[in-house]
Amino acid sequence: MSRYISGFSDLIVQYADYQKASGGWGTERTGHRLNIEYFDRYCSENYPGQPLSQEMVDSWCQKRETETNTSCNTRTDGIRSFIRYLRERGLTEAEPPPSLKNCGNTYIPHAFNKDELARFFIECDAVVFRRPEAKYRMKELVCPVFFRLLYSSGIRTTEARYLKREDADLVHGVLNIRKSKGNSQHYVALHESMAQLLIKYDRAAEKLRPGREYFFEPPNGGHYSRQWVTGMFQPLWEKANGTGSNAVAYALRHNYAVTNINSWPEGPFGFNAKLQYLSKSMGHSSIESTLHYYSMVPRLADILREKTEKGMNAILPEVLYEEE
Repeated sequence: MSRYISGFSDLIVQYADYQKASGGWGTERTGHRLNIEYFDRYCSENYPGQPLSQEMVDSWCQKRETETNTSCNTRTDGIRSFIRYLRERGLTEAEPPPSLKNCGNTYIPHAFNKDELARFFIECDAVVFRRPEAKYRMKELVCPVFFRLLYSSGIRTTEARYLKREDADLVHGVLNIRKSKGNSQHYVALHESMAQLLIKYDRAAEKLRPGREYFFEPPNGGHYSRQWVTGMFQPLWEKANGTGSNAVAYALRHNYAVTNINSWPEGPFGFNAKLQYLSKSMGHSSIESTLHYYSMVPRLADILREKTEKGMNAILPEVLYEEE
């Protein structure tokens, strides 16, 4: 029985099947899926039994008083994708509304220092769940490894959560990142010490959760949630460094990019080549996305100007902070 209840529920089912087959639907109740469900419910309540129409699309996608342009786009992007899918197949004449111009981003990632990070990882290593159940023992294993992987590789928290065991080549120290922003598959080469740590973790985790699908997998299967990442990171960070900072787990990705850029040798040729490698490793579709850090990190603009001299301003994008 379909979970959808609008007058065009059959079209949503068809779209959902397409998304699942193409790997774009995910395995949890992601924002994309939820917004499709909300749209379906809205149309059922306000246009009961009616086929999809432009009026439905426009009324749902209209910006609300409580929304910014960015949050409105987030809520309605899934609907735009749904309408485009239908139009490409001649299943509707409705048109997707245009995306609103992003209104910029004031988020500045936390600038980690070595002492803060050292104290944080000490707390990660000190995690002990004093109960024998597998779910507590698994968390004790996961925390030190999961956050070190974010720190040392720059992968997104979503990429780490969705990483499957079969995609972790620990012999060669390479991760195959399939579940990424925009479904952009890419590969990440690990530092040797991180690869060795993952090998140790994998052996220990396999004893607690034999035959697991995901590399970081709870005892009941599946993958850890976005809320789990926040729920583990924040208490450990505050215990190590106190409250009052804007540090979040995702900021470890920013730290990875900045640390790499700051360590590169002088000279535009070496710098530009390394920037290309960094961009690919971080799963960016273009080098412009990597340069997003230019406008977000204090003094990074000066460093980039010193190393590249000219031309950077012409290609700097407006990129929003991406929690996932």
